[in-house]
Amino acid sequence: MELERLLNKKNLTREEIISLLELSDFSLTRRLFEKADDVRKLFCGDEVLLHGLIEISNNCTQECLYCGIQKDNKELSRYRMTPDDIIETAKMISNLGIQTIELQSGSDPEFDADKISYIIYNLKRNLDVTITLSLGERSFEEYKTWKYAGADKYLLKHQVANPALYSTFHPKQNLKERIRHLEFLKSVGYQIGSGNIVGLPDQKIEDIADDILLCKNLQVEIASFSPFVPSPYTIYKDRQVGSVELTLKTIAIGRLVLTSSSLLATTALSTIDSLGREKALRVGANVVLPNFTPRQLRDKYQVFPKAKNIIDDPIHGVNQIQQILSSLGRKASSIKVNQ
Repeated sequence: MELERLLNKKNLTREEIISLLELSDFSLTRRLFEKADDVRKLFCGDEVLLHGLIEISNNCTQECLYCGIQKDNKELSRYRMTPDDIIETAKMISNLGIQTIELQSGSDPEFDADKISYIIYNLKRNLDVTITLSLGERSFEEYKTWKYAGADKYLLKHQVANPALYSTFHPKQNLKERIRHLEFLKSVGYQIGSGNIVGLPDQKIEDIADDILLCKNLQVEIASFSPFVPSPYTIYKDRQVGSVELTLKTIAIGRLVLTSSSLLATTALSTIDSLGREKALRVGANVVLPNFTPRQLRDKYQVFPKAKNIIDDPIHGVNQIQQILSSLGRKASSIKVNQ
């Protein structure tokens, strides 16, 4: 059977990835999902990694047309956490047994090399944690400084591997430069993460195949394939939401191609489908990001509108994740329960 041949092939071509993305028969799609879950189990096991997310600032100097925190959004109330508040929040995450802290923000120059280094140094000195940064495109010197301070991973999604679309969505930026940043990050010792947005305006299936292959070529350790969620603060506010099924296919094929990489069950998927996190975990994902941003700030980090179930008390949210994992026959890695 042609599908079984593809599912067991070691190196899928672009055309073969496209054919898998275009699957429409329910039973064939289900078989793709089952195979992806088998590959996840073989290469990553049944443990689900929890990365404690702190959205440290919603300030941004970029103009990404699909993003709710881009600099031209005058309706958004801006915030910036203090370094000491970030450190205290990270301590709470660590006390729960979560061993990876992800610091995420817009491209905010106020969080310069020294401030981020101060945070990293304090976390590494006092906590046994892995630190992931997701702070947008920054200078190569900043990347090196933060790596020297102790940062372990850097997540910088390429969003769309079509150069023309990339330039359309990101004025004053280009795909070649984004890739250069990712390659530099890897060269100085970071584990790197990238990924796409499924369902961006004018995106084609071929573009999604190229997204997956770019992640493979970059040898990413982390991949995030998330659906497009229109933000009311952008010119795309009335465009169609990205397809849940196509996003799940992208995750599943991403697992077949990337095998041992960490794949995220993203907040965006949970925003458009209340069972999105569980569905992603069933088709190859093995990472969940519980959100520990202080509640009074969390709804201001409007990259896209967040569903109500995402804006939960962090402790309640972690216990809820544990219940979900238990129902799937999975378990969270190194986590304390019922705090």
